[in-house]
Amino acid sequence: MTKVYCYSKCSTCKKALAWLDAQGIKYELLDIKDQHPDEETLRQLHKKSGLPLKRFFNTSGILYREMELSKKLPDMSEDQQFALLASDGMMVKRPLLITDTAVFPGFREAEWKEALKQEL
Repeated sequence: MTKVYCYSKCSTCKKALAWLDAQGIKYELLDIKDQHPDEETLRQLHKKSGLPLKRFFNTSGILYREMELSKKLPDMSEDQQFALLASDGMMVKRPLLITDTAVFPGFREAEWKEALKQEL
């Protein structure tokens, strides 16, 4: 089943969920703040996505800016980056769409449409 990690106060998450609902796509909704993925799950999702690890960071988030991660991430090891992502759900780019075959951090309608075409 399709899963979506979201944050209830995030306008992009609300837009993504409204899009899923309008398409009639069933999904399991997970609160990224309270039920955030652990390090092992993040490693699996990253591998499945084929995307650079940086795409999993919420670069517009308060924590990201406060910690000045744009300056620090390039010098951090992959293990350190995964540990940081797993430490707080607000570090993770949202919404985070997970299908049987793909993972997409952030809402990009064209990507989601392609990934979910069999369910449309």
